[in-house]
Amino acid sequence: MLQVKNLSFHYKDNSVLKDVNFEVGIGEHLSIIGESGSGKSTLLKLLYGEHDLDQGEIFWKNIQILGPKFNLVIGYDFMKYVAQEFDLMPFTSVEENIGKFLSNFYPEEKQERIAELLEVVELTHFAKTKVKTLSGGQKQRVALARALAKQPEIMLLDEPFSHIDNFKKQSLRRNVFQYLKQHKITCIVATHDSEDVLGFSDRMIVLDKHQIVGNDSPENLFNNPQTPLIASFFGEFNIIEGNIVYAHQLKVVPNSNLKATVKQAYFKGACYLIEGNLGGKTIFFEHFEELKPGTLTFLEYSK
Repeated sequence: MLQVKNLSFHYKDNSVLKDVNFEVGIGEHLSIIGESGSGKSTLLKLLYGEHDLDQGEIFWKNIQILGPKFNLVIGYDFMKYVAQEFDLMPFTSVEENIGKFLSNFYPEEKQERIAELLEVVELTHFAKTKVKTLSGGQKQRVALARALAKQPEIMLLDEPFSHIDNFKKQSLRRNVFQYLKQHKITCIVATHDSEDVLGFSDRMIVLDKHQIVGNDSPENLFNNPQTPLIASFFGEFNIIEGNIVYAHQLKVVPNSNLKATVKQAYFKGACYLIEGNLGGKTIFFEHFEELKPGTLTFLEYSK
């Protein structure tokens, strides 16, 4: 298991992380969320050994993860880190990039492995294509496949699908995360996208003001958000009578004490997101049909 104990880190005079503690089991999928600048990417770099800690310890099983003061070469063989910048070989093919670190002593096994990973990242038809001609999203998929090539014990992924368009993102996300689960590869993902978390993560931690403010399953954090920051990760929400209420929890009813005037309706596919005015404050709720501006609605909610 990965153990992070009392981790603190700062850049010059800026504190980035303070007294961070958590554990990740073998084969577990952990997501790290937080606003921009909250320390998500920095935490991944620390887990990889890219920086020296100010305070604390990091262990994978019985191996202590140490920074550049202790290691001439950053990183560990059992761990792969896929950053938002891709360190690829632009003038060679996709398959050559994926097979870069695989042994040439077993050429058949190497080609089978490359073919398997090309399928995982949906690039089979681009095997012979030079990387320099690929789109940003395709390069991101090559980077993911190359990181998986030698079957690491732990994968660190920083916004792993940020460059990938919506036409491929859903199926690719399923392929990659299912592959990691099937092979019991521990996965830690820093993300701002709730779709990377819901349905895939076993647990998520929430960073705010340099510290962990939430550490639980996505389902528990979604159903019981303790702060507006946590609720905002999952979708539109309101503060009503001191309670955090998601837009989907507000229903239009024939009569109630909550009266809102419609300001705007936004088509969201399965429903409309309605923006309204409730006692001088803006609220959001969902409805199965469009409501015209100026319509008076009565609302109720249940936790």
